[in-house]
Amino acid sequence: MFDWFKFMTLHCTWCPPIRTFLRDTARGLFIVTHSGLAMVGLGAAALLLALWWHPNWLNQAEGALFNWLRERQVLLSWLPENTAERATAVELSDLPKSQVAVATWLARKYKVAPEPLAALVAEAHAVSKQKKLPPHLILAVMAIESNFHPYVQSQSGAQGLMQVMTGIHAQRYEAYGGKLAAFDPISNLRVGAGVLADAIKLRGGSIEEGLKFYLGGYELTEDGGYVAKVLAEQSLIDQVAAGVNVPIQ
Repeated sequence: MFDWFKFMTLHCTWCPPIRTFLRDTARGLFIVTHSGLAMVGLGAAALLLALWWHPNWLNQAEGALFNWLRERQVLLSWLPENTAERATAVELSDLPKSQVAVATWLARKYKVAPEPLAALVAEAHAVSKQKKLPPHLILAVMAIESNFHPYVQSQSGAQGLMQVMTGIHAQRYEAYGGKLAAFDPISNLRVGAGVLADAIKLRGGSIEEGLKFYLGGYELTEDGGYVAKVLAEQSLIDQVAAGVNVPIQ
């Protein structure tokens, strides 16, 4: 049998130059690649040293990266929520007519902006379904406890819209990022509604007894008219939602 490979090896005059070219090309690629990797390694080491020497650069770089990813909605599921960009307010036109009436009335009575009140009214209705509480009862508690001012704090440590004792109920705020969420209106509403719902269950389903327990726990002997005030406010809100022209007292 004729050996073509041997024939080509012996008679191919252009094979050696090709082999030399391929060998030199491979050697060049090897040198360039390894030199490039070395430069990348040196660059990374220098960058790490600079960030260690100036930690504020690292914080700025992380913030810039997170903002870039958030603006482009890249890996949005694991990025932390920037609550500073979340406005706790909604347009009144987005709510049902009865909720608009309640938000407008409460805003006038307590001298606060109607849009944040609208967000609280909508949230109260959503939470009421989960906690099996009347939505206007939740709003009435906020009205009596804080006059709808989210940054109020009592001498005993009750904080926020529903004046939740943050020290006692700190664990409830873990789902919202920690104890400072007590000053976030929506978080405080949700936690406060949960505390109130548990208090009512603990007192056999009685709203009156649950409100007393919410106010002062087992040690409370006299509520100072608190329960009556909350229920009276709830009654007024019920009337407003029903279309009654209730004057601002």
